[in-house]
Parts: sequence; structure tokens; C-alpha cells
Amino acid sequence: MKIPAIILAGGLGTRLRDVVKELPKPMAPVNGKPFLHYAFMYLKQQSVNRVILSVGYKSDAIMDYFGDTYNGISIMYMEEKEPLGTGGGIYHAASLCDEDAFILNGDTFFDVNLGELKQFYTHYNADIELSLKPMRNFDRYGTVEVNADNRITNFAEKQMMQEGLINGGVYLLSKDCFHKIEEMRGEVLPQKFSFEKEVLEKYVNDLRFYGKSFDNYFIDIGIPEDYLKSQTDFKERF
Repeated sequence: MKIPAIILAGGLGTRLRDVVKELPKPMAPVNGKPFLHYAFMYLKQQSVNRVILSVGYKSDAIMDYFGDTYNGISIMYMEEKEPLGTGGGIYHAASLCDEDAFILNGDTFFDVNLGELKQFYTHYNADIELSLKPMRNFDRYGTVEVNADNRITNFAEKQMMQEGLINGGVYLLSKDCFHKIEEMRGEVLPQKFSFEKEVLEKYVNDLRFYGKSFDNYFIDIGIPEDYLKSQTDFKERF
């Protein structure tokens, strides 16, 4: 897989402070290893050999642990001097590579087949290909609406849903996507912005956003209950 992966690893972990103290969220220990370790194991399985880590809060903890190479994957760092939001983190990390890039969140794990995601991306000539997770009886996430051709038509706000698709937080981003947005804006993007609000929701009708559904394992360690659940789940998966 020649496509690099950008991992957003600048999270503060505010909601985990009671169980994970003085660590950035992606460094939260799961069975003796940082949560981010499992992202590298997953990327190795998917044949990704280059990663750009977007780091911020207590970045030294991440950089000291992972170094320049980890699990056979070469690493570059984009260090945020102040929080840039998901959009700013992706935007500046993407400037370190001149090709399309996978995007992953450093505090979620979604067992997506990246080869299949790339096939969909190529087939639809997408600007962004999103991984979508089918869920039932939930109110923690907003939903993603798609048409019969798998094109994303709307991002709906959080509400109680009996079933729906959520954004799984794994993307394939075109190297030209931000340039297209800046052409439409008539100005460069700001230093700090939300990828979800200022890119996905704002340009859903103007750019080619497509979704590929994967009914695979997904966990978000943003709340203590799921962080504790990951301890058991990852023993079985790794």
C-alpha cells in the first residue's frame, strides 16, 4: 500500500482524566500498550508503511515512544503548537505528503479493509471516501445519509436512532481536496477548523463524498466505559 496514513493523535482525553491521568488520549494504556500501538498493528496488517502523526497535547510522550519507525512503519510528525481541530490537524499533516492519504482518528479503532476503501474511492473518483459503520439503538453519534449510488447526501445531528450509519472516522482523502475547497472559498483555509463541520458538512453538495459501509468491529475510547471495554476486546483481537 503506497498510500500513507495520517493519524490524528492530538486529543486531550478530557473525559478520560479519571482513568487515564497525564497522558494524551491515544497513549491511554490498553493491556500494557498505548491505544495507538494497536493502530500501528492494524496498519501493518493493511500493508501501510508510512504514517504521519498529528500530535499536540504532551506530544513528547508519543514521539519518545514511537520514534521514527515503529512496527516496520516509518513515521513523520506534524506537531501542533496549539490545538488546530481535526481539520487543521489533517490539513497541515497532509502538507507533508504529495499524494492521497488515509486518515484515522487516534482514539477510535475501526477494522476497515483499506484496500476495499481504496477500490470504492477509485471507482467513484471521490474527493473523500468515508468508512461508515452500521449501528442500532444509539444516540451518541450523528448519522450519515447516502443515496443509491453510495454518494453522501447529508450529515444529520445526534439523536436517538433505531438504526443508521455513522462516520467511522477512517477516510481516504484526495490530495486535491483542500485545494478545491480553497478555490471555492477564494481564500486559504484557516489554521484551526473542524474537518467534520467545515469540510464534510459544508461541502457535501459541492464535492464528491462517498461512503463504504463496513459492519466490522468499531470502538471509540472517548468515554471511560468504552475505554474499559477495549481492554477485554483487544485481548481477543490481538
